[in-house]
Amino acid sequence: MQFFDSHAHYNDEKFKNEENILENIYNSGVTRLVCAGYNFVSSMKAIELAKNYDFVYATCGISPNDVEDIDNLNKLEDLLKNKKVVAIGEIGLDYYWNKENKELQKKLFIKQIELANKYNLPIVIHTREASLDTIEILKDYPCKRRGIFHCCPLNQELIKAGISLGYYISFSGNITFKNAKADPCIDLVPLDKLLIETDSPYLTPEPYRGTRNDSTKVKLVAKKISNLKNIPLEEIAKLTYKNANKIFNI
Repeated sequence: MQFFDSHAHYNDEKFKNEENILENIYNSGVTRLVCAGYNFVSSMKAIELAKNYDFVYATCGISPNDVEDIDNLNKLEDLLKNKKVVAIGEIGLDYYWNKENKELQKKLFIKQIELANKYNLPIVIHTREASLDTIEILKDYPCKRRGIFHCCPLNQELIKAGISLGYYISFSGNITFKNAKADPCIDLVPLDKLLIETDSPYLTPEPYRGTRNDSTKVKLVAKKISNLKNIPLEEIAKLTYKNANKIFNI
């Protein structure tokens, strides 16, 4: 079985100076992963990792929690020319952590959608407590290559709207949490729009919640989906791998 972790952060300080972690992940069966940028510096680090490991790909973007980095948008554009960059992200809106700069978040989101269209790339969306504005922007400023709702909130209306617009839905370790109530949301997602991720080092799935996450645990996300949909784990691994390759054009 081979797995594709569609979103992880090995550019995060929690993985600093850790040797061999990516080799160990590959040897565990996670034979492709995307290292996601969230500001200019982390995007550069993602590309560097992707250059050093054949099975690693990168996204570049400025997240809604890093809006102060908006002045680096022009420099970020230069990074998009690297062949290992497969999407712009993570980008979007976050009204949970940032309630005072909503208009700046929207401006940054729209500008990066425009960049995605310029470079014919999909987008990787972070949205938290901002579902209505996120969907409205995606309708008003459509991304030609569509993209992914990363670590998708367990919000049925958001998932329905995202799927109707042609976006993929990616689930992370939070669907395994005992209080998650994830089953109705997972059930809504067609198999050809389904992705799995870890969002490492965050959102470690049960039974390891509370420890640092890594891509070896993406199998636990797949297993949760396998059990709910009554589909063999091997099939979930295969179809999510295929879906990730398709949206990232690998």
